[in-house]
Amino acid sequence: MKRAVAAGLLLAVTAGACPAQGQGAGSSAPVLVYTVRAGDTFATIAAGHGIDMATLGAANGIPSPYIIRIGQELRIPSHGYARPRPAPAPATRPPSVVAPVTPPHVVRPAPPPTPYAPTRARELDAPRLAWPTDGALETPFGRPVSGLPNNGIDLVAYDGMTVRAAAAGTVVFAGNEPRRFGQLVIVDHGGGWVTAYAYLGKVTVKQGQKVARRDRIATIGRSGEAVRPTLHFELRRNNIPRDPALYLPVRL
Repeated sequence: MKRAVAAGLLLAVTAGACPAQGQGAGSSAPVLVYTVRAGDTFATIAAGHGIDMATLGAANGIPSPYIIRIGQELRIPSHGYARPRPAPAPATRPPSVVAPVTPPHVVRPAPPPTPYAPTRARELDAPRLAWPTDGALETPFGRPVSGLPNNGIDLVAYDGMTVRAAAAGTVVFAGNEPRRFGQLVIVDHGGGWVTAYAYLGKVTVKQGQKVARRDRIATIGRSGEAVRPTLHFELRRNNIPRDPALYLPVRL
């Protein structure tokens, strides 16, 4: 199973937000600020302003998967909202000028991906994690998959196996993320720590629900980009991925 684990976890904004325009520092270009409210998604914020999630994430320093919180303010790049464009001037060419010959297109190899340097030190204030499910580790943290680093770990399992909350917290998203992750659950553990569970089969919790460590939250499936029963599991602090293996107990 090959997939890019880089895109659309959510929690964001669709309607009823409060945009405010101001002036960007050192620039005359206006800056649009969008405030996240309950029930919205990162994908719909980007689509509603005519930009993709990668552009919106880059403008706000939010990596994929794009986890945001209610009340968070997002800067919308100036090219992300409508503005009048001058009509292009008609091209003119003196009759004596001969159009140059277009050189053949040269295909250049893409540069190699930037080496990924995951955090190696385990923070002492991290939540005490339990393994979210049984299953063999297929893809470790940081290993490139389809040219992108894995921001979590992938565990292969069986259809219908139980997926449990790795630590106590509040479910801040439970539903379908259509771009890559399929059925997805995100749990907020406080202190900036969140865990995410993707490629699920059936989700058994709801947004806003409190869960205890090892409570059942879903079952294993093969939604999103998964081609076989798999759990994609992430641990983040303040949107920065951490290697879950550093925080999970040793399995014999």
